[in-house]
Amino acid sequence: MANTVHCAYLDREAEGLDAPPWPGELGQKIVDNISKEAWTEWMRYQTMLINEKRLNVRDKAHRQYLAEQMEKFLFGGDVDAVEGFTPEKK
Repeated sequence: MANTVHCAYLDREAEGLDAPPWPGELGQKIVDNISKEAWTEWMRYQTMLINEKRLNVRDKAHRQYLAEQMEKFLFGGDVDAVEGFTPEKK
């Protein structure tokens, strides 16, 4: 049976992640509070950020930027806009 979490992003019960997708405390916070569905939405948004802002994931500053955006996206906060993207209503 899949584990369920009360997803902070979706604000409802949903299937949880199988393992932390990020190292450290933030990874544990994500696995405890974020669903697979929300993580998939973040991955799509992250891809758009990388492409539009021409980020290099090998660059430490760019990875830090993405980590900050990830936390804002998943747990509430003002994420940087991606041109042409309109988030779905939750």
